[in-house]
Amino acid sequence: MFFAEEEEKKNAEKKEGLGPKLLESRTILLAGQVDTELAEKVMAQLLVMDSISNDPIKMIISSNGGHVDSGMAIYDMMRFVKSDVLTIGAGWVVSIAVPIFLGAKKKHRYALPNTRFMIHQPLGGAGGPAADVRIAAQEIVKIRKKINEMIAEETGQTVEKITEDSDRDFWMNAKEALDYGLVAKVVTSMDEVK
Repeated sequence: MFFAEEEEKKNAEKKEGLGPKLLESRTILLAGQVDTELAEKVMAQLLVMDSISNDPIKMIISSNGGHVDSGMAIYDMMRFVKSDVLTIGAGWVVSIAVPIFLGAKKKHRYALPNTRFMIHQPLGGAGGPAADVRIAAQEIVKIRKKINEMIAEETGQTVEKITEDSDRDFWMNAKEALDYGLVAKVVTSMDEVK
């Protein structure tokens, strides 16, 4: 028990030590589930880095998606700041992480060779009175349309193709994502990210 607590404390200290280094290198690590807490952290980092200078900000994304509105808040903030944001897919970029990834201009979207991308319909769960379930279903349809339009605009694909592809989980490796228009370049070194 004591060993586990000590190990957790050491890991927390290591993570805290990374913060200043990532800030100095203008790098944001967006990893894991997208939720309100992660969105708040990422948006704050974008604003702080943008206030320091307008040099590019690198955002490394490895996420299985999450809360749509939190993801859209990150996307909007990426577009809001003056600094160019360069996205680098690492591991997986799934669900709402794809629109976040697309928050960078096309020429600034990179992926590591083994990154996998996945688009699909937004997921939702609703309960309660039938009227509330109907309202929730209508909102999911609106969100799906909005996200499909965003992906189409950023990739050059038609909305119809995005709608068809995202009807079920649609997986792409880095090369396929490049061909699809999600990614500008597959990279193996940070030196290739410009």
